Amino acid sequence: MTTNFQEKLEKYAELAIKVGINIQPGQILVIRAPLFAASLARLATKKAYEAGAKIVHVDWSDEEITKIKFDLAPDDAFHEFPTWVTKGYEELAERGAAFLSITGSDPDLLKQAKPEHVANANKASGRAMEGFRSYITSDKVSWSIIAAPSEGWAKKVFPNEDTDTAVAKLWEAIFSATRINEVDPVTAWKAHLATLDEKMNILNEKHFKELHYQSEGTDLLIELPETHIWVSGGSTSKEGVQFVANMPTEEVFTSAKKTGVNGVVSSTKPLNYGGTLINNFSLRFKDGKVVDFKAEEGYETLKRLLDTDEGSRYIGEVALVPHQSPISDTNIIFYNTLFDENASNHLAIGSAYAFCIEGGKEMNKEELEKNGLNTSMTHVDFMIGSSDMNIDGVYEDGKREPIFRNGNWAI
Repeated sequence: MTTNFQEKLEKYAELAIKVGINIQPGQILVIRAPLFAASLARLATKKAYEAGAKIVHVDWSDEEITKIKFDLAPDDAFHEFPTWVTKGYEELAERGAAFLSITGSDPDLLKQAKPEHVANANKASGRAMEGFRSYITSDKVSWSIIAAPSEGWAKKVFPNEDTDTAVAKLWEAIFSATRINEVDPVTAWKAHLATLDEKMNILNEKHFKELHYQSEGTDLLIELPETHIWVSGGSTSKEGVQFVANMPTEEVFTSAKKTGVNGVVSSTKPLNYGGTLINNFSLRFKDGKVVDFKAEEGYETLKRLLDTDEGSRYIGEVALVPHQSPISDTNIIFYNTLFDENASNHLAIGSAYAFCIEGGKEMNKEELEKNGLNTSMTHVDFMIGSSDMNIDGVYEDGKREPIFRNGNWAI
């Protein structure tokens, strides 16, 4: 790679540590990294120690080994998840560690795998990691997700390019989406987060009772919890440390009332779930629950996702993202939720974020449910935004006010 690329990679690693995680002196950092992202993981480790981290643990994974398991392991192997992993993560979270994850695996990695194996593996890991996930969904710890391109992912996004060119182009798209091409990315991100905060503050002042989504294939009414809170790209941990969970991020989001979703919604971008694509799908809701669904591609995977547990047929997250955004304007379908969700309005089936209601960070599972939030061992975002989407905010008295018109902010 060129010197220019190396300089950008250094900036990217620094941004992840200083803005994404916002590592604190003496803090432990856990980096979850695939082998193809080794260069980025090493730079992030270096930047973390330079910023005062006490210890950096790197948890390596390899997508080729993952594929070998799905090709050759016996059926019962997909019902297990090592408890030593879950206990280790929970212990580190309890000690106030920060968690940086690097995504970017091949979207078609498990295309030939048995859908029941993918579903069972996701269910086993989801169940085992439920305790650790509670630290994430309540923002008790600092956490962030960034990306690095695998060859498979790059070729999926740029199928007409040779592998090296595809990887280089995807790196450049990642750098552009995360503002690395700015003279000072850290300062640029602070300005961007301030802009998102403006929309967040407006929505919190409005305190709408419901949101009404309308576009081709979508007519959906979402009731919000009475004490809902809109949150922007920036978050604050239990220790008062500001961090950015997703890089890039263009969203302002909250939680849906579990039993308050009615109507139909259609996807507008493919969903990569566990190495399998689900495409051109729609969900029909009644009293919050998915009661019918369709999919042109990945129907069995979608069915098994919805059957993960009781909460996986309900909506957890409601996120607003303008159709005109740095990511959407690239006209690239990334086949990666981290990017595609920030180019489009999206929803998430499964668990809601506890910090999206007043006092939610201190509530247990039963209290969250009592206050209208959905709980589940899964949380999967899917994209529904388009250039023709209109969204109205509905007040308690039935009065309406435009939030989105033709896919973009109207407030």
